[in-house]
Amino acid sequence: MKIAIVCYPTFGGSGVVATELGLELAHRGHEIHFITYSQPVRLALLNPRVFYHEVNVPEYPLFHYQPYELALSSKLVDMVKLYKIELLHVHYAIPHAYAGYMAKQMLKDEGIHIPMVTTLHGTDITLVGNHPHYKPAVSFSINKSDIVTSVSQSLKDETYKLFNITKEIEVIPNFIELKNAKIKEGEPCYRSLMAHDSEMIITHISNFRKVKRIPDIIKIFHLIQQQIPAKLMMVGDGPEKEKAESLCEELGIANKVIFFGNSHEIDKILCFSDLFLLPSETESFGLAALEAMACSVPVISSNTGGLPEVNSEGFSGYLSNVGDIESMAKNAIKILANPATLATFKKNALEVAEQFDLAKILPLYEAVYQKALANNLIEETE
Repeated sequence: MKIAIVCYPTFGGSGVVATELGLELAHRGHEIHFITYSQPVRLALLNPRVFYHEVNVPEYPLFHYQPYELALSSKLVDMVKLYKIELLHVHYAIPHAYAGYMAKQMLKDEGIHIPMVTTLHGTDITLVGNHPHYKPAVSFSINKSDIVTSVSQSLKDETYKLFNITKEIEVIPNFIELKNAKIKEGEPCYRSLMAHDSEMIITHISNFRKVKRIPDIIKIFHLIQQQIPAKLMMVGDGPEKEKAESLCEELGIANKVIFFGNSHEIDKILCFSDLFLLPSETESFGLAALEAMACSVPVISSNTGGLPEVNSEGFSGYLSNVGDIESMAKNAIKILANPATLATFKKNALEVAEQFDLAKILPLYEAVYQKALANNLIEETE
């Protein structure tokens, strides 16, 4: 198949999922065209079946905000015609499904019928999409998609709750490529660079937005380190980072917390981690938690959104109510205090992660693509 993938090219979960999916599809013989405004951060172009097409948005004094959807839909039309692309897979309802629908209509006028699969990731539904100014466009974009998928049952339920959706939504969970997540046997894990042998290493990875409840992470760690010698690795960047650094100073734990910023070495950081913290206000899935579990790192998280579908209570980690810092700290100590308990949770975390291996999830997407193409063929012949 010749597939166009439209996604955000950033460090966020949807961009990572879309990129990893496209690369694996290429390895399986499909021709993949990434179409977005800059090269996705995890995109390796050393594959003859992987292409990247940049969307350029011309600047005109007439526009206060440059019309990205217009530029994207036009680019999609051009690339479909030039490369004979057979299917669009857009990640996020707006602006991508909205632009994809416009491209479909323009192509239809030229006698080209192309199906569109839309994958919902979370903030396009729960945050941006639910805004009154965008709600009609989101509903329209979803209902006009040929097939719609969501990354969790929780997100599917939330979509039906918030919008007037007439399309069936299929749940295809996010995934991890386990063969890339594990540190290769014999490869050194430089734990000693981060902490003493007597210290536990606790990690958080995110875009440091308010929804991640970054102050909670600092406060949870503050309680943990009062009973167990530990270091905290804070990986990522965003608007809450400066406040987090100030809070560490206030609590007197700045020397126990390392802020990395954005990193391309997540696997190496998780390699020497003992516990992962994700106390988010909401998570449509919890990809960061899954990445940790794939590296045998148990997770302490909130019980919101799709997290209970990823983090198995009392097995791969523990779930607590949003904002319950004391409960999260208590559960963390329960795991870390006993080496045998920690070893069991580490083994269990990997066992759960294996259920989300890309090798198991990718065929679900291929089946959706085949279904979309078959339905499109029927519509063309009617």
